[in-house]
Amino acid sequence: MPYLMPSLIGALIVAALVAIVLLAATFFVVNQQTAAVVQRFGKFAYVAMPGLNLKVPFLDRVAGRLNLRVQQLNVKVETKTEDNVFVHLIVAVQYHVLQDKVYEAYYKLSDADTQIRAFVFDVVRARVPRMRLDDVFEKKDEVADAVKGELSQMMDDFGYGIVKALVTDVDPDERVKEAMNEINAAQRMRVAATEKGEADRILKVKAAEAEAQSKALQGKGIADQRRAIVDGLRESVDDFQKAVPGTTAQDVMNLVLMTQYFDTLTAIGQASATNTILIPHSPGALSDVSAQMRNAMIAADQVHVARNDVVVRANGPEGRG
Repeated sequence: MPYLMPSLIGALIVAALVAIVLLAATFFVVNQQTAAVVQRFGKFAYVAMPGLNLKVPFLDRVAGRLNLRVQQLNVKVETKTEDNVFVHLIVAVQYHVLQDKVYEAYYKLSDADTQIRAFVFDVVRARVPRMRLDDVFEKKDEVADAVKGELSQMMDDFGYGIVKALVTDVDPDERVKEAMNEINAAQRMRVAATEKGEADRILKVKAAEAEAQSKALQGKGIADQRRAIVDGLRESVDDFQKAVPGTTAQDVMNLVLMTQYFDTLTAIGQASATNTILIPHSPGALSDVSAQMRNAMIAADQVHVARNDVVVRANGPEGRG
């Protein structure tokens, strides 16, 4: 009996080890957002979902695991536009394995990244060459939608779904970017010059309007001044004739002219700097000025009388005949 104990213990140990191996070969765990492909004798058996799963020991094996989370692939494409400008586009494709098509994703497609990259190159190089460079910047969403539509249709057969396609960068040649910046700067300078010219025009118009109003007011002021001078002279002549009997209007006018003459000389002498020249410069010249004014008034009066006589004769019986 004592000799049987070691053998029994050894058998139990072997049985325990066999049980542990069988359990390890039977149970397996699949992580969240992951799918496991189980094969039996190299043939697809089923898809194990997240959690604790069972398989037939030594007959079934986990052939591979697929990530069900959304993944992103950045594809850099070099192409040219309609106006012959080479640009680099970076297209970000967000995709994931469809949970109900794990079989297709695992067995139909060996390299999803390479396949997606090829479709992105094909779509971008088919669309961008028909667009001008400015349109590529403005309509990059159209390019992204075209990539998404093409990929969604093709990749669905391989068990992949396309969440979103984004054109994250449009990078033309450095010299092209410098030229675009210069064009933009020139346009802004042209707009600034136009606005400045318009502002100058408004200022000049306003200044001209102000000057016109000023001239009109100055003219009115001069007219009022002359009217006041005439009224003052008329009152002075009347007062002088009343105060000094026997004086004529001509004597009064000569006295007024003489007074204004000396007032003018006084004003000129009080100025620190002047360039006024009086020709002829003598008090006796006032009589000449007075005579010229008197002769002009007499001539004007004679012309007026002659014109009235002509009008009367034209309207009289002889004129009517």
